[in-house]
Amino acid sequence: MRVLIALGGNAMTAPDGSARPQDQHDAVVAAMAAVADLVASGVQVVLTHGNGPQVGNLLVKNEIAAAVVPPVPLDWCGAQTQGTIGVLILDALDAALAARQNGTRTAVLVSRTLVAAGDRHFTEPSKPIGRYLPAAEAAVMIEHGQTWQDRGERGWRRVVASPEPVECLEAPAAKALLDAGYVVVCAGGGGVPVVRDSTGELRGVEAVIDKDLTAAVLAAQLEVDLLVIATDVDAAVVGWGTPEARPLGPVRAGDLRALAAEGHFADGSMGPKVDAACRFAEHGGRAAITSLHRITAALEGTAGTIVTP
Repeated sequence: MRVLIALGGNAMTAPDGSARPQDQHDAVVAAMAAVADLVASGVQVVLTHGNGPQVGNLLVKNEIAAAVVPPVPLDWCGAQTQGTIGVLILDALDAALAARQNGTRTAVLVSRTLVAAGDRHFTEPSKPIGRYLPAAEAAVMIEHGQTWQDRGERGWRRVVASPEPVECLEAPAAKALLDAGYVVVCAGGGGVPVVRDSTGELRGVEAVIDKDLTAAVLAAQLEVDLLVIATDVDAAVVGWGTPEARPLGPVRAGDLRALAAEGHFADGSMGPKVDAACRFAEHGGRAAITSLHRITAALEGTAGTIVTP
């Protein structure tokens, strides 16, 4: 069985969201224990991951140093965090596998995700990233070509495009490594966003791609048996925060879409996960939304929100 696991941001930071180096190390070590159990059972595993807090840290460095050195673009930030988080994952997973007397090799790919140059999101950037700044500090970043919006009392905040993922360009390399017996880390943070220009050349763009939507694209390209969207709850919940709240078990993609249309899943949290699971299922796949410690049960269909065509 081949499984793609999309690790949520909670797997990369402390429980309170802190992203200090030690926090990230400890969180990844805990996450990789569950992954190692899966690998040791004979499952082929591909991993993707979020990078929001890590990119946020780089953006702060950009802002502080903007008057001295030019800020690096978002595609560079994505590539840097893929490398950093990828190495953390490899070290932790290697150690966890060794503790289980398992010799499976691991590899990370700094990987790009193709988006359409004409994607409508480029003309209407709306994805907020980074911290709020006073107008004077935001003006420095605007001079460097960034788009910032006045958010009232909290200050100014940067907004960027969040285009649709079209293709994971390193999927063939990921497949070759999987076929050779490796656990592969790929498309971290949704992948480094690139477009193809009129000459056919690729170039990075200032954008953020939703990691779960990219995971659905990569899962289809690699023909995985199950896409697992790992989060901090055991299942998607209908009526979250109300007395009628209930976890969802097995559900068809069309029915889950209907629940989403009723407003059960917040745009900034469960919404993209539900969308990604539905997209994969609508193309004939099977997806699960669950927590890391329930992944094995999700594979058996006995835990999590299992989404089918």
